[in-house]
Amino acid sequence: MAEAILKAEQIPGVSVRSAGISAYPGSPVSGHSAELIREAGFEEPGLSSPADSEAVEWADLILTMTDAHKRMLERAIREANGKTFTLNAYTGIGDRDIADPFGGSREDYWQTFGELQKAIAILADSLRRNM
Repeated sequence: MAEAILKAEQIPGVSVRSAGISAYPGSPVSGHSAELIREAGFEEPGLSSPADSEAVEWADLILTMTDAHKRMLERAIREANGKTFTLNAYTGIGDRDIADPFGGSREDYWQTFGELQKAIAILADSLRRNM
């Protein structure tokens, strides 16, 4: 969902990719995520890809929804250290995690979607000012 929201901002010079800590390569995104993305009018989601060393090498900045995801990635791939932050911490919202709705209800996904939209609006403004 975060990828779709940030891509919709169309920030010049910013490329966006999503990768999951536990994603199985080539599997479709969760049904609720795909549904919300379509309903919000964003670009159709692609297939899942894992947060692997290639994805970490590609990225200048890696943003996670939770501190646990951040720590898992940094432990698994040393090169992620120093360029991985939680989205809320990076945007100055605070250190509270954005709940990962995986396996949850449609309402859980909507709650997360709203939190992502708020944080990504702040992120997009910052990126536009600093690009």
